[in-house]
Amino acid sequence: MSRSRDQDQSPGGLVPHLSSALCLLLLLAAVTPTLKACVVRHSVNGSSVACHPPAQPPSHFPADTLFLAVEFFNLTQLPADTLQNISRLQELHLSSNRLEMLAADFLLPVPQLQVLDLTGNALAGLPPGLFRASCVLHTLVLKENQLRDLKAEWLSGLKALAYLDLSGNRLRTLPPRLLANFTALLILDLSHNQLESLPDDLLQGPLRLERLHLEGNRLKALHKELLAPQPGLHYLFMQNNSLAMVAAGAFEGLRELDMLDLSDNLLSSVPAGLWASLGRPGRAMKEGFDISQNPWVCDQNLDDLYYWLVANNDTMFSRKDTLCAGPEALKGRLLLEVARGQDG
Repeated sequence: MSRSRDQDQSPGGLVPHLSSALCLLLLLAAVTPTLKACVVRHSVNGSSVACHPPAQPPSHFPADTLFLAVEFFNLTQLPADTLQNISRLQELHLSSNRLEMLAADFLLPVPQLQVLDLTGNALAGLPPGLFRASCVLHTLVLKENQLRDLKAEWLSGLKALAYLDLSGNRLRTLPPRLLANFTALLILDLSHNQLESLPDDLLQGPLRLERLHLEGNRLKALHKELLAPQPGLHYLFMQNNSLAMVAAGAFEGLRELDMLDLSDNLLSSVPAGLWASLGRPGRAMKEGFDISQNPWVCDQNLDDLYYWLVANNDTMFSRKDTLCAGPEALKGRLLLEVARGQDG
């Protein structure tokens, strides 16, 4: 669906999809539903099992299970041998329970697991070694748990990880070299935590990142080193933080950026040359940019931004909410209108 450039809401996130093989499985499956039991779908490739209340959590699964969902049961723990007899499992969805911990050996029986969704549980940590047999896992969702910190050893073994969602936790800091071995990572979601700063080396491991979500934190500054290793980044979301400073050269290497959201921050000015690599002739940002809800001081220090805005106004979101906060003579004026006046 297309979106007007004057709409207030910024584009949302990206939800990982089922693998094509499992989509085909679900489409072609023969369904065996009962009111008080799990729904089991059979196909020539394997079985899909979905368990939601009022069904009872099952004690065993078909040996050929490829897809398993046990959700909304308020389970606080699972036996370590829960997955013992379903070694072909590829997707596991355990969202909306109250899981407080997982056994270190929980995933050992399922080395073919590709997707693990633990959204909406009560995990405060993960046991070291949990992913030691998970060398093909490409999607890990830990959204909306109780994580206050992270340890790199918790994620050890995830060599193929492409999508990591840690949003909606209580993270205040991240350890150095957290993602050093995540060379396949494409999407990183750290949104809606309590992060005030980020390690400069955070993105030096995953050199192919396409999408970065940092919105809804308490970040105060964007340093030049953070994004330097990411020339292929397409989407950068940093709205709803406390950004008062973006360093000169912070966007210098972002040659493929299609969407930038810096709305709802504390930016009053930005360094000259910041925008030079963005929206340049022949490479406009396809999705657009949003710098609204910032206290812009519309003086000569914004001359570089004025010029850039006029050249790229076709891809600007929330124009009516991108206003001058000062000086007094321009307070409340549209930033783009002031920019056009300066350009003229």
